[in-house]
Amino acid sequence: MDTLNQTRVTEFIFLGLTDNWVLEILFVMAFSVTYTLTLLGNILIMATIFFTPRLHTPMYFFLSNLSFIDICHSSVTMPKMLEGLLLERKTISFENCIVQLFFLHLFACAEIFLLTIMAYDRYVAICSPLHYPNVMNMQVCVQLVFALWLGGIVHSLVQTFLTVRLPYCGPNIIDSYFCDVPPVIKLACTDTYLTGMLIVSNSGTISLICFLALVTSYTVILISLGKQSAEGRRKALSTCSAHFLVVAFFFGPCIFLYTRPDSSFSFDKVVSVFYTAVTPLLNPLIYTLRNEEVKNAMKQLRHKQVFFMKLCL
Repeated sequence: MDTLNQTRVTEFIFLGLTDNWVLEILFVMAFSVTYTLTLLGNILIMATIFFTPRLHTPMYFFLSNLSFIDICHSSVTMPKMLEGLLLERKTISFENCIVQLFFLHLFACAEIFLLTIMAYDRYVAICSPLHYPNVMNMQVCVQLVFALWLGGIVHSLVQTFLTVRLPYCGPNIIDSYFCDVPPVIKLACTDTYLTGMLIVSNSGTISLICFLALVTSYTVILISLGKQSAEGRRKALSTCSAHFLVVAFFFGPCIFLYTRPDSSFSFDKVVSVFYTAVTPLLNPLIYTLRNEEVKNAMKQLRHKQVFFMKLCL
């Protein structure tokens, strides 16, 4: 009864990344550039795929969806983080915190499922090339994308429900720069052990199962490359290595953050920065720098744009 009679928390206060104003200025400049490049890089990939007919294939359809998710994922946390670095008092309302938490898990889970689907796509393309047109036609691809969004929504609703059902009556200080389930439920004025275990088993199970599926897919692909020609082997290795880099950069922080029970590791903030700010920027760099088809398509689009501008002048 005492807990219920206490005042409900209406806002949370972020401790942010640092309380050193010099570092805050440096972080503002660095993360402003990072966020801008993330938006421009992913928009460029989406536009390149959209305006290049020969890239209208399942692999690039999934890649354009990955770019869209990266834009959304970084936009959930980066603007609020930049605002916090500029303000002395870093606050967020309870309602907005829950909304941020919901969309953070929605886009993170959608990316996990999408990376798993992309690994399966490469597995079919390399190991069963004759069946590939039937197995991975565009109708199937659209259905898979719909399924991944549905799965992301269900996962996010579960995480949000487990968080919002707890009573929050103080304290209201979050040792982070955004709202996520682990730091928020620490502030609940009740025992959260069972809730924490449910959250770990939900997020951790998804991350681990998908990661194991990815590793299995790429292992089978590597084994099957011995039957490919030298050119086919080179192209497959280039594509799969790019995919695996993205998987490692994204799943590493996810597994570290969401497969452990309640903890207070200060290193979590560093991992969170990599997971929410750096990874969405690395994805377009990895896929453009290591993918000749995308680079050639970008060059052709640039030449067409220059030609069109000359005509207009």
